[in-house]
Amino acid sequence: MMDPHGGTLVNLLADPSKDDRSDTPTLVLSRRAAADFEMLASGALSPLTGFMGQEDYQNVLNDMYLTDGFVWTIPVMLPIDDAERDQIGNQETVNLVSAEGDTVGSIAVQDIFKYDKEEEAEKVYLTTDHDHPGVARLFDQGNYYLAGDVTAHRLPSHERFGTYRKTAQELRQKFQEMEWRTVVAFQTRNPIHRAHEYITKCALELVDGLLLHPIVGETKGDDIPAEVRMDCYEAILDNYYPHRHTVLSVFPAFMRYAGPREAVFHAITRKNYGCTHFIVGRDHAGVRDYYGTYDAQRIFDRFSRDELGIEPMFFEHAFYCKRTDLMATTKTSRAMDHEKIYLSGSKVRETLMKGERLPEEFTRPEVEVILRRYYQNE
Repeated sequence: MMDPHGGTLVNLLADPSKDDRSDTPTLVLSRRAAADFEMLASGALSPLTGFMGQEDYQNVLNDMYLTDGFVWTIPVMLPIDDAERDQIGNQETVNLVSAEGDTVGSIAVQDIFKYDKEEEAEKVYLTTDHDHPGVARLFDQGNYYLAGDVTAHRLPSHERFGTYRKTAQELRQKFQEMEWRTVVAFQTRNPIHRAHEYITKCALELVDGLLLHPIVGETKGDDIPAEVRMDCYEAILDNYYPHRHTVLSVFPAFMRYAGPREAVFHAITRKNYGCTHFIVGRDHAGVRDYYGTYDAQRIFDRFSRDELGIEPMFFEHAFYCKRTDLMATTKTSRAMDHEKIYLSGSKVRETLMKGERLPEEFTRPEVEVILRRYYQNE
């Protein structure tokens, strides 16, 4: 099984009895910060042991490496506003509280620094356009970053997807029990359709197992809710995937929509879960037309395979080919445009909201029923 990024799987969970509820100041974590806290605590962000300091932050922005030399493409930061900064003052430790009011851990304050939002937007998202959801979120958050190592007393509680929430160590153990030596991970923030099924099964032909790992953290408002997407995954897994070679789990991160940089981030974190391969498709983690169609694949050329430690598997846009009556891509099909069946997200929404059926060549009927029910009840 692949070593975790940095060589050691981080585990920040400590004895809950050490939970400090005294006069130590508290900081309520936003949904996004809580997702990063959960990823840190459970080892998914190894080798990070907390929220980044200024030196690592600048290194990641400018060079896409941590100061210790490991590839890292997305800053993992804890934003605070002016009032929170004043409240923390010169305290050495701050308790971290979930939105539900539970003290989930603490942070050993190493630094509080102001940052340049324009610079971060330009380097991470390649745009400063506030119509970009990641940029809009960046400019809406506090003006300071709180840096320091994290101690976790418990993971944030969740009412959703309990049986599918696995730490990095738990998934590694699962793969060992299934005797998988090679594992490919697949993620999407969209419902799973025939094109996704096709590329995941192509990848599965080359490895021992497939991890279906949909993101369930915060996404933009017009994305289909995680509950609906998970229903689609369960339906297609039950009917169309070999259970001996497939595991469904959830990825607790939130979507940043950072395109190429986020594709590398998603690969490295799946390495921590024990995966040896990661599927990178067309416009991975993209939004609208901010990134080129295959920029998320080209960025991997910047790093050696030894640096990444996980093998990306690149796929072109898949479609149903009417000429061959098979799923295909432009690499395997000579079909003209009128012989291809694939639908944009807006076309899918439009069709389902009208109560019309999606073609079976585009999506499995079990998935179509779930999506039609969602759009008609919305």
